Amino acid sequence: MSAGQNVNNGPHISAAEFDSLFNSLKTWDQYSPAEIERGALNHITPGVVLAASQLISDGVVVSMSLPWNTVSGPDNHNPSLHYMTELNDADDGDIGCNKDFIATNFHGKAVSHFDALPHIVYKNQMFGGKKSSEMVNSTGSAWASVDKLGPIVTRGVLLDAATMIGADWVEPGTAIHKSDVLAMEEKFGFKLQAGDCVLLRSGHFARRAKLGVWDPSDFSAGFHFDVMELFRERKISVIGADGDSDVRPSPVADIHSPVHALAIPGMGIPLLDNLQLEPVAAEAKKRNRWTFTVAITPLNIPRGTGSPINPIAIF
Repeated sequence: MSAGQNVNNGPHISAAEFDSLFNSLKTWDQYSPAEIERGALNHITPGVVLAASQLISDGVVVSMSLPWNTVSGPDNHNPSLHYMTELNDADDGDIGCNKDFIATNFHGKAVSHFDALPHIVYKNQMFGGKKSSEMVNSTGSAWASVDKLGPIVTRGVLLDAATMIGADWVEPGTAIHKSDVLAMEEKFGFKLQAGDCVLLRSGHFARRAKLGVWDPSDFSAGFHFDVMELFRERKISVIGADGDSDVRPSPVADIHSPVHALAIPGMGIPLLDNLQLEPVAAEAKKRNRWTFTVAITPLNIPRGTGSPINPIAIF
């Protein structure tokens, strides 16, 4: 990254080189049979939770979720549903009732959501080496489903890439590298540690608000795959972003989402996609403090591959 907004998603590698990288970074042998379905969430120990709770000093709670989006658009190919199933629209009694129905195809670009470990598969392998073809059917996943992962409370760390370069946003197509993350540690005064929830702010929704909507499926700022070695070394537990964490276009030939592949089936790290990080960035800037308590509560969906979420930051 640079103040001149030099849009660059490289360096690039081949699919064969990526395969070697995947095998070098995967953490399947780091967990016992009793632990493995929770993957990197095992790094969030009771001690990590207690330490994270000590970051609460002001009692300010900030939502990091987008509004429920029922309007189709370039970045909302499958709008969520919301309608009323019962209305108290007649003045004919003492007690009435209004009821809602909601539904969502949440694995997309318009819903803030949690990617659990069954969501991404690399060469038919899920985290731990389980075969997706054997573990997942039309009723969901028998392996590492979302009900086995949440709720999560830990330290949140905002990697504010836009503020780092003195801009309102990082231009789509720009990769955030390991070197950028290390520079943010130095500038903002934190060091990533075991159990952290790392949140990348590119300013995606600031750009959308000012310049208008676009389809980020193939054009968004995000992490270059070279950050994953650092995240493995520091034992990061959750990765999130105001995009979906991957830079697009992808820097890996024939692999559309290399960060997803390395994080989920490779390292057992769940992802948080499409977060609204502008309010939490404002609170962090106000305090000049980029760490906070984060609470993530995916829905308790047996056999689910993920969940809509409304994660919160607490200062």
